[in-house]
Amino acid sequence: MKNTTATKKTLLPLVLTCLLGFPLLALGQKNSCLDCHSKLEGELRAPADGFQQDIHQQFGLGCKDCHGGNPAQDHEDLAKDKSFKGAPKRAKIPEFCASCHADAAYMRSFNPGLRVDQLSQYWTSRHGQLLKKGDAKAAVCTDCHGVHGIQTAKYPKSLIFPWNIPQTCGRCHANADYMKDYKIPTNQLDEYKQSVHARALFEKKDMSAPTCNDCHGNHGAFPPEVKSIASICRQCHPSTGELFSKSPHKKAFDEMGLSECEACHSNHKILSPSNDMLGTEKTSVCLQCHESGSQGYQAASQLGQIFAAIQTQLRQDEDILALAEKKGVEVSEPQFHLQDVNTLLVSAKNLTHSLAVEDIRQKIGEGEKILADIRLAGEKALQEAKFRRKGLVIATVFLALFAAALFLKIRNMTKSGARP
Repeated sequence: MKNTTATKKTLLPLVLTCLLGFPLLALGQKNSCLDCHSKLEGELRAPADGFQQDIHQQFGLGCKDCHGGNPAQDHEDLAKDKSFKGAPKRAKIPEFCASCHADAAYMRSFNPGLRVDQLSQYWTSRHGQLLKKGDAKAAVCTDCHGVHGIQTAKYPKSLIFPWNIPQTCGRCHANADYMKDYKIPTNQLDEYKQSVHARALFEKKDMSAPTCNDCHGNHGAFPPEVKSIASICRQCHPSTGELFSKSPHKKAFDEMGLSECEACHSNHKILSPSNDMLGTEKTSVCLQCHESGSQGYQAASQLGQIFAAIQTQLRQDEDILALAEKKGVEVSEPQFHLQDVNTLLVSAKNLTHSLAVEDIRQKIGEGEKILADIRLAGEKALQEAKFRRKGLVIATVFLALFAAALFLKIRNMTKSGARP
């Protein structure tokens, strides 16, 4: 027993030394790739700077896993090493990355949940199709993910983090010189930045807000066809899509080959829906198709009047409550009910996609009833403020008279006391 115990005591430090010492030796192991590139400047230094934050480095992969060779040897010898592959040609980058990322057995040891169909998806994309035709300008893996310093989509500094995706795509698609041979617009990024989607993403930090890849796809990115745009929009707006399918517009749009959502809301520059889109004013989208005197024109006029009327009433009641609050009267309850009206308005505006005018009138009528109660509460609050003001004036006059009488009384008493 004593020998066994002594043996354990002797082996324990040795085991700990091995376990702790080997990683330290690995960390201190020579890497001629990083040593050399860290002494260079510009693009040649970038690999050494970026690789410290690279997801591959975090999983224990190194230069040799992509470029081959043995970094432990001097860089002069490394250059002569036949196993050194160097950087792949641009046209070969998809297969180069896929040599690992399309290997399910290999990737399972790193991230079992990561998809391994990126390459097959890429060949279906517009980028992949162009690359197969010999277009070297077509986007490849490194254009979107970076080269050294690649990070996962969950890190804010990653090129594919949600609020970085528009800029990542825009590096090519917003570059007029780079895109001039493709005969497509280059204002997508500028328009997107003005959209309701961009405001949700950049201002509200809503990571679920749509960016380029949500509508176009990522590895299989392809321009949406007319028939697919509605399906793409319905991923986030299902109820609106269902209502539109019940409207007379559905059949008309299908016959004319129009994209359902884009025709009224545009594509990249999708603005917040407003009352100005309805009716027969110049800002109305209805006038794009319906001429004066037509049935559609009359329906648009009706809808415009309905929403304009309740919007005017809503603003008036808001002003009444704001004035009452300014005068010091408690109006928090009717102000809270204003939110109920706004909720009904959102529902009513959504119903415009079905063009069910009577259903819209019913929903607006519910809001009008609430507004009537709100206005009554606001008027009572103003009456109370008026009553308080009158009471304050009367009280002030009374106190002034009382003060004057008291002053005279004190003066008379003082005079009486001063006589012999």
